[in-house]
Amino acid sequence: MIPDYTKVHNRFKLDGVSYNREDLMEVAYSFVKEGFPYQEQLGMFLLDWLDKKDHLIVQTSGSTGKPKKLKIQKQAMVNSAIITGDFFNLTPGKKVLNCLPSNFIAGKMMMVRAIVLGLEVDMVVPSSLPRIDYEKDYDFCAFTPMQLKNFAKYLKSIKTVIVGGGRVSNHIKELVKDKKPQVYETYGMTETVSHIAVKKLNNFTDSESDGYFKTLPNISISQDDRGCLVIDAPNLSDKKIVTNDIVKIHSENEFELLGRFDNVINTGGIKVYPEQVEAKLQDIMPNRFFIGSVQDDTFGDKIIMVIEGQEKPIDKSIFDVLEKYEKPKAVYFVNKFMETASGKVHRANTIKEISELK
Repeated sequence: MIPDYTKVHNRFKLDGVSYNREDLMEVAYSFVKEGFPYQEQLGMFLLDWLDKKDHLIVQTSGSTGKPKKLKIQKQAMVNSAIITGDFFNLTPGKKVLNCLPSNFIAGKMMMVRAIVLGLEVDMVVPSSLPRIDYEKDYDFCAFTPMQLKNFAKYLKSIKTVIVGGGRVSNHIKELVKDKKPQVYETYGMTETVSHIAVKKLNNFTDSESDGYFKTLPNISISQDDRGCLVIDAPNLSDKKIVTNDIVKIHSENEFELLGRFDNVINTGGIKVYPEQVEAKLQDIMPNRFFIGSVQDDTFGDKIIMVIEGQEKPIDKSIFDVLEKYEKPKAVYFVNKFMETASGKVHRANTIKEISELK
């Protein structure tokens, strides 16, 4: 029998305590009324999850445009939990750590997985370095890239780790490559109800060392005329999801992420993917940075680098690793990047701020 959103699994535990549906509703009310801020967020989500509606209204992160509200069917979230549970062998009674905020899809889905699959979930304050009981072992946890970077030395207490919500740098990959836990980078978005594909970051077999994302079961992929990924996931959405992510498809269930269509720079007739340029520079640059563009009469789009921090001289030799057409024509400094509500860098707004200061 397929679980549905009206049921709470009889093996579900939150912070070591078993709850049925009615008890969980009471806990949610208490979190909203007198909990810490992260508990208040969790309580509000639980009240929405446990009400009689068959859907939730969730908000996108806004990293590539204005944040927007989406209507997502609760059963689609249940189906996503089942897909993840099957792939990572999350059987009833397994212990999971949730250190993500409950106001975005990743944190919501951690709780849905626990409720639907009968997991024992410990909720801790979402922070850049989650503080946990290091004597306790966990079967599963989801991190942001920053959390994984800061938490890497403590990974021995977790069997399987997923990381998503931002770029996973080469430095982070280096930190986890020799760790015992299985670490996966995920691909997904609010519209796909969390991740629909994963990429192994360590403990490779021969077939996993190619660096491609591999889709989870019952998910089909294709491309539109822009070269962007199109996702067909009937258990998660009743229509195909057209993304703005430019990809190279290597097989019916494998793809390589090249960059965002929104970010593509056409400089002198050559298309440049900022994410690929950034990947070449990320181990050289000590500060946060990104590659962008401004309009230019000569090039069409002029490539620029934007660095977070106080202005200082730049050694142009760092650009020797780049092709001639990839090299920034100008470098700008800003004290602080503009960010979305979920902490992602908002490139367009940051560049706009620079333009207004000029």
